[in-house]
Amino acid sequence: MSELQNPAVLVIDDEPQIRRLLRLALESAHYRVFEAANGNNGLAEAASRRPEIILLDLGLPDMPGLSVLKRLREWSKVPIIILSVREREEDKVSALDNGADDYVTKPFGTAELLARLRVAARHAQPRPEQSTFVTGSLQVDLIKRTVRAHGHEVRLTPTEYSLLRLFVTHAGKVLTHNLILREVWGPNSTNQSHYLRVYMKHLREKLEQNPSEPRLFITEPGVGYRLIEGQ
Repeated sequence: MSELQNPAVLVIDDEPQIRRLLRLALESAHYRVFEAANGNNGLAEAASRRPEIILLDLGLPDMPGLSVLKRLREWSKVPIIILSVREREEDKVSALDNGADDYVTKPFGTAELLARLRVAARHAQPRPEQSTFVTGSLQVDLIKRTVRAHGHEVRLTPTEYSLLRLFVTHAGKVLTHNLILREVWGPNSTNQSHYLRVYMKHLREKLEQNPSEPRLFITEPGVGYRLIEGQ
């Protein structure tokens, strides 16, 4: 079979026995398999390999699997299936709320897992992902988390970067004040509009050529803000 007929699966799990079991099961079902034994290597492999599906353990040695999931969802829509010994409902809800497509509890049956992979593959986005966003003089690398403006790298605080990432992933669309506050500061912050005004001022000062006459981050009066796309 060609590579187009053999979808790639990335297994992020610190247990060698589990990785070996998964490799045997997946390769026998004509998947190409890549492995990572910790979260940092998993993120690097996801960026370089661009797998069609990721199998992710929650208990990794260097960082929580939930953190890996959140990092992946910053730039990727690849189907992610959680494989975990954790059976608590709150663990499953947390993983699904943070972008997992499915949750399988260890130990698992091979036939069931393969069926879930087929379902995840059917739900996958058909278009290629863009990890780098460019508009005007602004360049944002969502994998490396680097930002450049006017030819220079720009340092952003974590909150500033979260706000910028939200605009980048919805470039060209008007984002309401409430939506931005909820996504960046949490569901209980929708009445804290002063946060947004302050941080929008910071973003414009760092990224706009002329912050007093913004051409990237446009105010939609009474509604919200919009990041201009494709200048």
